[in-house]
Amino acid sequence: MSTILSTLEPKAVFHYFAELAAIPHGSGNTAAASAWAMDFAKAHDLPCRQDEAGNVVIWKKASPGYEDHPAVILQGHLDMVCVSDSGVDHDFTRDPLELVVEDGFVKARGTTLGGDNGIAVAMAMAVLADNTLVHPPIVAVFTTDEETGLLGANALDCSDLNAKLLLNLDSEDEGVLTVSCAGGARCDIQGQLPQEKAQGLRFTTMVHGLQGGHSGMEINKGLANGNKLLGDLLHHLNNAAPIRLISLLGGHQDNAIPKESTAVFLADSSSEEAIRAAAASWLESARNAFPADPGLELTLSAEAGEDSALSEADTWKLIALLDAYPNGVLAMSQDIDGLVQTSLNLGILRLEDGAYMLSSSIRSSVAQAKADLAQSLRDLAERFGAQYGQRGDYPAWEFKKDSPLRETMIRVFREQYGREPVVEAIHAGLECGLFAGKVPGLDAVSFGPDLRDVHSPRERMDIASVARTWTYLLGILAAL
Repeated sequence: MSTILSTLEPKAVFHYFAELAAIPHGSGNTAAASAWAMDFAKAHDLPCRQDEAGNVVIWKKASPGYEDHPAVILQGHLDMVCVSDSGVDHDFTRDPLELVVEDGFVKARGTTLGGDNGIAVAMAMAVLADNTLVHPPIVAVFTTDEETGLLGANALDCSDLNAKLLLNLDSEDEGVLTVSCAGGARCDIQGQLPQEKAQGLRFTTMVHGLQGGHSGMEINKGLANGNKLLGDLLHHLNNAAPIRLISLLGGHQDNAIPKESTAVFLADSSSEEAIRAAAASWLESARNAFPADPGLELTLSAEAGEDSALSEADTWKLIALLDAYPNGVLAMSQDIDGLVQTSLNLGILRLEDGAYMLSSSIRSSVAQAKADLAQSLRDLAERFGAQYGQRGDYPAWEFKKDSPLRETMIRVFREQYGREPVVEAIHAGLECGLFAGKVPGLDAVSFGPDLRDVHSPRERMDIASVARTWTYLLGILAAL
């Protein structure tokens, strides 16, 4: 286990965070993290269970004097989004995260940190392990595959939780109490196009240097999407000279804004000058269009060669599909100023051996708007002769007007910080909506420490904020 965090306070919280960081725990690869959570419970003689999805539930009795207080769920997810910087040799299925402490933040060298949502797991474990704390009965719930559609929470049997209060520790701004969130789903458009051997100049082009980021929390920042930029670039290049696509590769997670995207294509040997001029012209206009991404770069190389490529007509067809694919903020809330209502992120783009896939994360706080957006993608797939698939559907978490938990948390926050917290809805997926659907009368609030640039290699966690949030959590538990 890394010792880089051993001097940080609160010690127990950072200890368990470092332990989790040493275990590969990307979405779809959480078996080891789930086993670790079970081993923790058994080592502390705490009742626990693990289900087929890898979810772990751990119970702890109330501290003396709190036996008759209502039980509270501490909840977070075990999985993390796995994104690395270009050129970083990191295998998320095998390698531990390389933690770094810098300028008051915890980071991971060249990769995402997994503060979303390892800090929730760490804080819950610190509560479970410490018998000196004051708290009501605790039910710690660690879910799997939240980042790929809240799959663990969707599979979880909640009948034995025996609690009507839920503290979700999956928010990313200290001082903000989240009380509502968007619903969402993962949508895929796939197809197969024929390839044939062809000769000419074999071009490789990459759009890169983008910031990337969270497809929910940061979708309103005007950040460029590498996959959509690549589609626009290819359109311009194809206008300059006919091209034939060989492969496409962009993005790794449908819920992360892709920060780079690559295309390989063939063109006639006489077209190099026209293609390079078109690329330079496109780059200048793209930089002007996306001031939020000042690092936008374009690389273009060419060599004579032979390869299997799409026809010119099918290349046009795929480029047209990329052009027509929606992306970004599609509607703002009519009820809450500044809140995104409906959005889409084209997170993954692939073309290999003629098989192509466009995978996206859709979100909306309005169920009908989410359904309408999914239908529009289904219609788009049909129009281009492709197949449509949908997975990981989860509901919106609706605002609860009467919430004693929220009022208690506001009071405790006021006492600790000397100011009022922000109470808001967010355009991101939280598991609270699924829990609310399974536990009648559930009262839930989400909060957490300051995390910045999640779902990107720039992800970082504010150390001082973790300490204050830990104190706040203990204050809430003592007040319930």
